[in-house]
Amino acid sequence: MPIRSASPRRPTTLPALFVIAVCCATAVLGADRAVAAPASQRTPGSAAADEGRDWSAAPSSVGRSGPGREQFYLEGEPGSVLRDTLSLTNDSDRARTFTLRGTGPDGKRSGGAARWVAFPDKGAARAGEVRVPARTRADVPFTVTVPAGATPGDHPSALLVGEGGRDVGVRLQLRVTGPALSALSVEDATVRERDDGATEVAYRLVNRGNTVLRPRLALRADPLFGEATRAGPRALPVELLPGQRVTLREPWRDPPAFGPADVTVAVTADGGAEGEDSAAYTAVPWAALTVTAALLAFGAGGGRWWYVHRARGRRDGTETEAGDAGPPAPDGAQEPSPDTELTTTGAVK
Repeated sequence: MPIRSASPRRPTTLPALFVIAVCCATAVLGADRAVAAPASQRTPGSAAADEGRDWSAAPSSVGRSGPGREQFYLEGEPGSVLRDTLSLTNDSDRARTFTLRGTGPDGKRSGGAARWVAFPDKGAARAGEVRVPARTRADVPFTVTVPAGATPGDHPSALLVGEGGRDVGVRLQLRVTGPALSALSVEDATVRERDDGATEVAYRLVNRGNTVLRPRLALRADPLFGEATRAGPRALPVELLPGQRVTLREPWRDPPAFGPADVTVAVTADGGAEGEDSAAYTAVPWAALTVTAALLAFGAGGGRWWYVHRARGRRDGTETEAGDAGPPAPDGAQEPSPDTELTTTGAVK
């Protein structure tokens, strides 16, 4: 039968190592990321937050039925004068002198409706100052004068009561009669990785209408690899005043582990207000790529060594198809070269 010298075989080390590298990379890419839940944003304080103190301020319930009010709600046309009453309760054993003024909804001085609030000087040393005896409740009237040219819509503000270094704010929700417009926009959406390794989506909300908005957020991610993800809608812990701009950040709990993705921030609110913005994001798993590159480099080096070793053995004539040396040649016979093919037709005499 014909005897053939061994032909070089293609090394199998590289494909095997490539499979191992892909498995390792998949394990690294599949690691879950734990992201802390977003912290709540505090809203302006109300009388309910000051329970347990020796004095309090709240909307008066005189002449009203039902549960007590936590905020003032007033509505009127431009040029009108609106009236309501603030109750000051002194539960301490001494008389107290309170200062009263209009302020912004966040407790800071601002223009707009805060300038429309006025307290009379009846029974006080001066306007905006009231003395309340021990264990007594005093009902203090105030007015809100809406300018003739006031813009229709919501004009939130607050009444700020101060005494002894302590301030208590009572919200005043004021609406000027006229066409109401609810509108918002979402701007400057971006996706970034924080220093702690978590991924977050940042965006800016702008209230472009004349009503107070309580927005709801929905996130949508469309990666190039894998399935699209949806989150929300859910209420945001923020109250957006007319004309107000606020920048928010939202943790992205399950970003894609590899490849590009389009992230869409969609925000809605009552009254038909809605807006959205998109941002591009590319996940680069540096740790997995480093491991894969190292394994591929190791596999390439091992495959090269194996191939050189096999080729050297073939050149030395030490291998046959079966991998062993052939029988010794008879005396006087010429030993075939490794590339020679011999065919026997009978017994050797």
